[in-house]
Amino acid sequence: MKFRRVAVLKGGWSPEREVSLNSGAACAQALTSAGYDVVEIDATRDLARQLKEAKPDAVFNALHGEWGEDGCVQGLLEVLAIPYTHSGVLASALAMDKQRTKLVLEDAGVPSPLGKVMARLDAAGGHAMEPPYVIKPNAQGSSVGVYIIRKGDNRPPSELTRADWALGDEVLVEKFIAGRELTVAVMGDRALCVTEITTSLAFYDYEAKYAPGGSRHVLPADIPEEVAALCMERALKAHQALGCRGVSRSDFRYDDSLTGEQVFFLEVNTQPGMTGTSLVPEQARHLGISFPELCQWIVEDASCRR
Repeated sequence: MKFRRVAVLKGGWSPEREVSLNSGAACAQALTSAGYDVVEIDATRDLARQLKEAKPDAVFNALHGEWGEDGCVQGLLEVLAIPYTHSGVLASALAMDKQRTKLVLEDAGVPSPLGKVMARLDAAGGHAMEPPYVIKPNAQGSSVGVYIIRKGDNRPPSELTRADWALGDEVLVEKFIAGRELTVAVMGDRALCVTEITTSLAFYDYEAKYAPGGSRHVLPADIPEEVAALCMERALKAHQALGCRGVSRSDFRYDDSLTGEQVFFLEVNTQPGMTGTSLVPEQARHLGISFPELCQWIVEDASCRR
């Protein structure tokens, strides 16, 4: 072990606080079982003081969403010179911005649905493209605030105009790709495998991701070998093109009814969930890597200047 005392950052104040608390608790337990001296920190805006008091050798970042996953906490950890897990400042900020991610990956040969960024209230005023299409916050994770506008819908959802909307003033409007939801975890320089995600809900939204029974994971995905290989190749390309480190997870839509391109990149998650229903630990376990072994690998990969 390079590190002995590890601070697990969890909670925070993003819309994904509750999931982060669950991820952090699970990772802290796994790291304790692996022999680390673990201190759990429910991150506040006084995080610098919390870290100085904890005196960790390294930080396991289990924060999700805004502030914890967008380069902000990473920048603080760089200033404090504390080695940390997952991606660095630039990759974290870039991956959180969905439109800029699309531009980078387009150059890398990873296709995504046709889309554009709009002001939220402009997108709420009328159809931004021919339905079906998707509206999602441009800088949030975990399918928070995602809406599918289907054929026959008269207008975008009224929720976009709510006074208490807290998901940013820019939204990404994208062509809706029917078909199947696929995801691939990347661990270092290796794509693990492909999982298909199905749900009985309207689509794979925040509730489907994290509620018990909200989704079903088919591992490995029952898809043609060449499609699985393509998803894994593109997930690794996304990880590398954005400059990600440690573990990431890329999501795709696969529609075999289309002629030409059938696999479309949706987004990359630089700090995937690590709960009991999470996809990355499942894929690792499928390949014989236990949850404590996965968490230990992530910690031992920690560094600054990522």
